[in-house]
Amino acid sequence: MRYVPPSREVLAEVLQAAGPDEQTLCAGWKTRHLAAHLVLREHSPWAAGLAIAPLQAPMERRMDRLARRAEDPGHYAELVDRFRRGPAAFSPMALPALEHAANLIEFFVHTEDVRRGVDRWAPRVLDAEYSEVLWEALIRRAALYYRGVDVGVILRRPDGQRHVVRKAATSVAITGVPGELMMHANGRRDHALVTFEGSDDALALFTSSLA
Repeated sequence: MRYVPPSREVLAEVLQAAGPDEQTLCAGWKTRHLAAHLVLREHSPWAAGLAIAPLQAPMERRMDRLARRAEDPGHYAELVDRFRRGPAAFSPMALPALEHAANLIEFFVHTEDVRRGVDRWAPRVLDAEYSEVLWEALIRRAALYYRGVDVGVILRRPDGQRHVVRKAATSVAITGVPGELMMHANGRRDHALVTFEGSDDALALFTSSLA
């Protein structure tokens, strides 16, 4: 659980350094939209709209209003600072165990959404223990991330560790360090430093399944 608070601080610093109008890997979102999203999911009762379809539109309207206000650099700095301070007292995410479950992956991926939204970027060198925590979180969710894929999927690390996500007659192995595998699994396909191994047919099926 100790990795979420420093990850929050890193994400806040990355957002602040980028300013309100930088592109991110989240389609259609600039940094101010991402900051608004992060604040609302921890502070607004409408945050249920992230998971409940009928509430999605009201949640998006509130996010758009916050993002428009954050076009002003001063208001943007206030928004980022509000995120930095953590969840509201009434938020379930104020409970350490729930905060870890909800934010470990969220904060890592969104930090990279900002860092990799520019033309030139380099991967971070992660603390070994943090990398292991990301790996454990990834393999717990991997079946969900790769649901609907028409071939077997194996996640493989350069150190030889591997996890079979799903079995099939033909499979694709995805190789990378845990952070890069996490980015690929979370849909950042073009910005994840991973390699693939499998037959031509397996790779074609895998690619079409993710399209």
